[in-house]
Order: sequence, then C-alpha cells, then structure tokens
Amino acid sequence: MQTSGGPTASTGSRRGRRRTLSEDEILDAAMALLDEGGPKAASIRGIAAAVGVAPNAVYTYFPDKAAVVEALIERLLGEVNHDVFADRAQPWRLRLEALALELRRRLCEHPGAVPLMIGGPMNGPHALSLNERLLELLADAGLDPVDAARASYLLIVYAFGSIALQLADVSEPGPAPPEPERIAIRHHAFARMPAGRYPRAATVTTTMAEYISTEQYLWGLHRLFDGITAHAAARTESS
Repeated sequence: MQTSGGPTASTGSRRGRRRTLSEDEILDAAMALLDEGGPKAASIRGIAAAVGVAPNAVYTYFPDKAAVVEALIERLLGEVNHDVFADRAQPWRLRLEALALELRRRLCEHPGAVPLMIGGPMNGPHALSLNERLLELLADAGLDPVDAARASYLLIVYAFGSIALQLADVSEPGPAPPEPERIAIRHHAFARMPAGRYPRAATVTTTMAEYISTEQYLWGLHRLFDGITAHAAARTESS
C-alpha cells in the first residue's frame, strides 16, 4: 500500500539528473531529421524529441529554428575540404573545378539541407572563408576585385542552382541514389514523351536525361570559365 507524503519511485526517476546536451548533439539530430524527412522534419520539437529533451532545452542553445539552420549551413561549409582548391601552384581552372565538385559531393550527401542553404544566410566564418578562397582563385585568373566578386556570385548561383535542380528528382529522403540510376529513371520517363508533339526534345532525350550528370555540371562550369576570362581579357585590351 502506498503511503502519502513522499515521491513514488516513478516520480523520483523523473526528477533524477537532468539530461545533458550540447550544440553538436542538437545539430547531429537536426541533420539526421533533414536527411530522413527534409526541411519540415527538422523542427525544434522534432529535434528535441530526437535527443530526448523538452523543446526549451534546445532553445537554451539556439533561440529559434533559423539559428539551427544557420549553424547547420556553417557546419556543412566547414566540412568542405579546402586542400582540393587551395594549392596556388595548380591552374586556377582545375582548382575551381575541384571546389565545384567538392561542394556538389558534400551537398548530395545531405539533399534535405540544400533548400535551407539556398534560402538561408551564408555569412558565418566558414562561409566567409570559402568566399575568400574563391576570390583568391579568381584573382589568380586575372580578374580585378570587382569582377572577381561578381564572378564569385555567378559561380555560387550556378553551383547551388544546379545542385538544387539535380536533387529535385530525388523523391526519397536520404543521400541521393547513384547518378547512373537517376539518369536511367529520367531516360525512361523522357522516352515516353510524344515525339509528334515535342519533336525537337525527342531528338535529345539522352542529353536531357543527363542534365543531372557530373558531365553536364562541368560542361556548364567550363562555359562560365570561358565567359569570365573572355570578359576579363576584353576589359584589359580596352584599358
């Protein structure tokens, strides 16, 4: 028979030592939720449930979801390997290509984070460091500071836009399936397109299926390189 005046065993267990928490643990949970269910899944309540605490415990570290998103963007950009494009002894085109491929690889590992990265601020230390490296690369390509800044923005828009469109075809949560598998699915879909209604598209269905390929990504990147350097050369000749 239970007596009054003291806590029950279950009450005592609920009042035991508080759950410890860290920023990294919160961000780990947020990233896992993004990978599993996309941006909507990574709510403060969802994160709190994933780490086994009340929502107010998460607010101790991050005032709102926007702050979590900002920290996640910084974490992802901090994982970018600068060694692949920091060697100034290498041609600037190869270094820029390595940077673009590294960004693509990192973001394809976490498709759910891509919309947040495109829509969120990129002004943290890792983002600024990456931008500084990119400006250095473009200076090595012969661009003046203003053109380098404009070209930097153009390349970032191209890279992130291409990655976002590439991942738009991924319907399942988690890392994107292998590229050949996704291209095959696209090719099958385009093959059913009525050639009589879309005759021009029907002749290039293979190319359209490969819009999401690494080859297409690099093709566009190289055309940007050509345009950037041609503009810089024209300005030098006219000055």
